[in-house]
Amino acid sequence: MRNETILVVEDDQPILDLITKYLGAEGYTVHGALDGATALKHARALKPDLIVLDVMLPGIDGLEVCRRLQQESDVYILMLTARAEEVDKVVGLSVGADDYLTKPFSPRELVARVKAILRRSRKRGAREELFTPERQALAFDDLNINPETREVSCRAKPVELTQREFELLYALAEQPGRVFSRDQLLERVWGHDFAGIDRVVDVHIGILRKKLEDDPANPALIQTVRGVGYKFVAHRAR
Repeated sequence: MRNETILVVEDDQPILDLITKYLGAEGYTVHGALDGATALKHARALKPDLIVLDVMLPGIDGLEVCRRLQQESDVYILMLTARAEEVDKVVGLSVGADDYLTKPFSPRELVARVKAILRRSRKRGAREELFTPERQALAFDDLNINPETREVSCRAKPVELTQREFELLYALAEQPGRVFSRDQLLERVWGHDFAGIDRVVDVHIGILRKKLEDDPANPALIQTVRGVGYKFVAHRAR
């Protein structure tokens, strides 16, 4: 019997009921919300394993809900959208969504996507519990990263990062000079095979560059290795 909790946020009651029915039949504990304010309240109280979040919501929209939650936790978020344009998906990814599903969709497809995300999440959690040593604070000439407090400062100024942004930066900075492929970073940070568009890593790298680099168009800290991926380049503080 599954014990994961899922919060479904959808302002269309029949669609909410349908999603709840299918996920409940799979053994998940499912809670629903019809608007953004209620979604934030439930998410903070329930601490779900995954949130299925519609973009178009009354009041606080899905993108803002996603943005706020990713500042507070590392919950997985599967967004639902009525539009298939890639630009809309990129915007969603930039505020912390992990995956996208475009309406209309098959309930079975949604269930399969949810299962895949949570399965990978369980594997990642078990692997980290068994094998991940205590992470050390990282200090470079102009950058400091504290995994215990999840604080980052660049040129002596605090930098606000979402959970995913922090994890991506730490993964790169922990091994300066090592080239990581997009797939390696995806597995390390998101913990599952991303089934949506393949730009999630690129989008988050772009965000980090805007927050950390003097010239994001010509990055010095997080460099692109053409055809391979990315590497972090900085000198350890002495």
